Amino acid sequence: MSSSGRRFVIAGAGISGLALALALAKFGASVTVLEKADAIQEFGAGLQVGPNARRILDRLGAGRYLLPKIHLPDAIDVYPFRSQSPLTSLKLGAMVQESFGAPYGVMHRADLVEALYQACKRFATIDILFGVKHVDFANHARGFTVMIDEADGKSRMIRPFAYIGADGVHSATRTDLLGGPPAQYSGYTAWRTLIEMEAVPEELSQTNTSLLWGPGFHAVLYPLPHRKRANLAIFTRMSETKARAARDSQHFQAPRQLASSPMLSTLVERADALTPWPLYAVSTSKWHDGPVGLVGDAAHAMLPFQAQGAAMGIEDAAVLAPLLIANADPQSAFHAYSAHRQKRVRRVARTSSRNGTIFHLPWPLGLGRDTVVWRQGPYDHLKRLGWIYSYDPAPEPEVARPRPGA
Repeated sequence: MSSSGRRFVIAGAGISGLALALALAKFGASVTVLEKADAIQEFGAGLQVGPNARRILDRLGAGRYLLPKIHLPDAIDVYPFRSQSPLTSLKLGAMVQESFGAPYGVMHRADLVEALYQACKRFATIDILFGVKHVDFANHARGFTVMIDEADGKSRMIRPFAYIGADGVHSATRTDLLGGPPAQYSGYTAWRTLIEMEAVPEELSQTNTSLLWGPGFHAVLYPLPHRKRANLAIFTRMSETKARAARDSQHFQAPRQLASSPMLSTLVERADALTPWPLYAVSTSKWHDGPVGLVGDAAHAMLPFQAQGAAMGIEDAAVLAPLLIANADPQSAFHAYSAHRQKRVRRVARTSSRNGTIFHLPWPLGLGRDTVVWRQGPYDHLKRLGWIYSYDPAPEPEVARPRPGA
């Protein structure tokens, strides 16, 4: 078998899984993506697409599907506790484009998944199976076989070059196939909702991202013009027991400490119902074994406080795909991939975790934080985060052409 004709199976039709399917298909590989859901789902909330992720998405052919649905804010307006005006505005927009060669955008998670799905449909070599009922595996003398029970009751067997788990934070690939650890509750819960644009208080920008700090919590708000709404995510600390109870309850209430922020209280009152979402993280050095490997949250789910979780999965795809094509065996490809990626991912995860601590500082420590941020000014973050945004895993490969008429 030539390397370009290799066959792969990916578990999960989310951001990481579809990005990897695209990256492999561009080298001429055949890819089967397994998804338990019956269709691409309208789930989750907003996300931020940094220039490091956007460059890859454009190379994968997903950029054109993003354009109608992504918003490019000019800045992040930072609001100190109980303030009606920004402490500073951290510049994005043209400054990010000029500095890193790609823009910084925000969009709904479902819109990014849909964009990747539309890009995948252009390749006859990508087969996405929805409504998968069961998957089983067998190691034997001739290799590794995946047995799939499909939605219509039919079964199929595939002997892929590699099987990649892109099945999220609670990955069965990680725990069942690789014997890896379960995800661990981070101590944080996200409260997510959408709010009508006209309901956003006039003190907050209709075009920029807003970051609101408070003792023991913070909130992020940004517009989704495509949906005529703004995405609101509020982050608090609470025990896992309380977080699960809030998630499972039909009558949960927003955390009490939010009442101490008049701006945030107004947002909560005007928003659709808040949905609590306990945040879990994954820490493991075992990303692969034999022909089985992990990408995205399945390998390294992290806190969202640097807005890089999805970007790390997209980067994974860009690094792993050419290695799976170039190496003679999957074990070597996965070894090179994990050796290349783990140091960077751990650094991003540490940065995200540290941000959570900084964002939630109580008085008077919060006052010191505000002073430092004000003194740094509107451009310092571009230097401080340059190591994230300037990352480019690989040049654009020679690509397989989409099928005619796509």
